[in-house]
Amino acid sequence: MTKENNLLNEFEAVSSKQWKQQIQFDLKGADYNEKLVWESLEGIKVKPFYHNDEAIPTLSIETKASEFKILQNIFVFDVEKSNSKAIDALNRGAESIRFTIENENISIDNLLKKLPLENVSYYFNLKFLSIDFVTKLLDFASKNKANFIIQLDPIGQLAKDGNWFTNLDQDFNTLNQIASKTTDSFLTIKSGIYQNAGANMIQQLAYTLAHVNEYFNRIENLNQPITIEVAVGTNYFFEIAKLRALRLLFNTLAKEYNHNLECKIIATPTKRNKTIYDYNVNMLRTTTECMSAILGGANEVGNLAYDALYHKDNEFGDRIARNQLLVLKKESYLDKVNNPADGAYYIESLTEQLAEKALTLFKDIEANGGFITQLMEGTIQRKINESAQKEQDLFDSGKEVLLGTNKYPNKNDKMKHDVELYPFVKNNPRKTLITPIIEKRLAEKMEQERLNTEE
Repeated sequence: MTKENNLLNEFEAVSSKQWKQQIQFDLKGADYNEKLVWESLEGIKVKPFYHNDEAIPTLSIETKASEFKILQNIFVFDVEKSNSKAIDALNRGAESIRFTIENENISIDNLLKKLPLENVSYYFNLKFLSIDFVTKLLDFASKNKANFIIQLDPIGQLAKDGNWFTNLDQDFNTLNQIASKTTDSFLTIKSGIYQNAGANMIQQLAYTLAHVNEYFNRIENLNQPITIEVAVGTNYFFEIAKLRALRLLFNTLAKEYNHNLECKIIATPTKRNKTIYDYNVNMLRTTTECMSAILGGANEVGNLAYDALYHKDNEFGDRIARNQLLVLKKESYLDKVNNPADGAYYIESLTEQLAEKALTLFKDIEANGGFITQLMEGTIQRKINESAQKEQDLFDSGKEVLLGTNKYPNKNDKMKHDVELYPFVKNNPRKTLITPIIEKRLAEKMEQERLNTEE
């Protein structure tokens, strides 16, 4: 160590001013800001280099990459098959399971038959709101010493579907009753919809924070752990910073309500940049997105199968998705260091800027009635649509590139007879309380045109 220090001392420190002077010289008179500084969709100006003499923030964000878990998503239709799939997934490397359940006519005993209960976390993503079913889950967990995380989100239901489960008062009355029954986690902020619908990162963070704040305000003595689901895009360093900023913002807000438990973050790759043509590229996209999630501090990472857009759930797609995470964890050693992004000046700067801009937008939302009010008025939907359209214009013009789709497409690639699921926005005319937030992929229009012209 002494020799290394002596060696480094032989070199004179180079200041940021000296670096800029050298860059300016190499540019031969060209404008530094115009050539090398670019601005993101969030209005953040990104510099070509960051230096420790430029007031780089030191943020107190505790992340534990060593503890991140590989999450397997299972949609429950047939209980026996779901049970078998869960057993197989755990045997093949999954470390926690999330069951998505659409109705309460499900046997919990049969669903969890022969599954290890004490050392595995089980998430129950419920598409309905039922005290009776939640009580059954709580009783089962208590009896079997199981770790259950129940995922309920009436506000997320309103945003996605356009309607409450029942109505505002009844939904929150039910949540308050559940809160009085347990000290365990039952609340999940399903914020991935904002990213998948085209919101920029500042909007994603601010809307998630405002979403959480509604629960703090409407659930009495909320002191249970809170889970936040996020969708992770392909802007690698920004996404790392986004998750760090989210944890920072949540902790800041929670302290105001004397809530001392850190949020648990579940991350999943976004669908917005995924494609049905040249679909193997989806694996490259999800790999970098999962890396961002891990380095950004996600507690659980559930990968998206490369063929999830157009194929029904299948063993091969699930296995490849799970193996991507296993490679990142077991062969790339991303679980060996906690707080891996600490000290990276670029990421620290991005984290601070995202958090500050998101906090400003959050305060504006609260000053204008809060998140639910702005959903009712359509303000949130309009702002997301505006952001989504900016990104769509960049994609349509070729400035935002999806390889294999709007750049270097394979004209011989045929998909018409391979599509099992409808991969586009579905029109479902019905009466809703508000205009729902619509998730839409960038490539949808281009893909529909290609499908229509296939022989």
